[in-house]
Amino acid sequence: MKKTILLLTILAFSIQANAQKINWISLNEALELQKENPKNIIMDVYTNWCGPCKLLDKNTFQHKDVVAFVNENFYAVKFNGEGNETITFEGSDYGNPNYDETKANKRNSAHDFANFMGINAYPTIVFMDNKGGLIMPLKGYYDPSQLELYLKLFKDDQYKSITTKEKFDEFNASFVPEFKVKGD
Repeated sequence: MKKTILLLTILAFSIQANAQKINWISLNEALELQKENPKNIIMDVYTNWCGPCKLLDKNTFQHKDVVAFVNENFYAVKFNGEGNETITFEGSDYGNPNYDETKANKRNSAHDFANFMGINAYPTIVFMDNKGGLIMPLKGYYDPSQLELYLKLFKDDQYKSITTKEKFDEFNASFVPEFKVKGD
């Protein structure tokens, strides 16, 4: 019996370890990759202290359908909105000159790039086009089924034809979700 439990435990850990994950890269890397292979960007702007950010990582960004779709269609960027990474964007460098290392897992000063992008809430999921231009920020937590609509809308230029709230409402009403609920 103990051997069976041990075997099942090892099996569960190995399956979890082999689980597919989003290929997160830095914004600088994504912008460089766009030069050779243009793709839209999805950027998860988080902080270390943010509870909903951790839920987004656990419940949404580890969902197998989200992982597969993001990896295939986007450059996926993780960006700490209160971190100290240097971002080079459109010829300017952005940092966090007031970053306090002793507050690395607490509220810290906002990163200059987060301020430039107008991000003032965490998590925020930012969609950028294949040239690095801002498409839209989504503030707050989104579960896989909620995020699916936006992933599919922003994976290519389809969003450009949706210029009014009415057109978005039509798109939303006709949208048929395909991501499976965990356990299906």
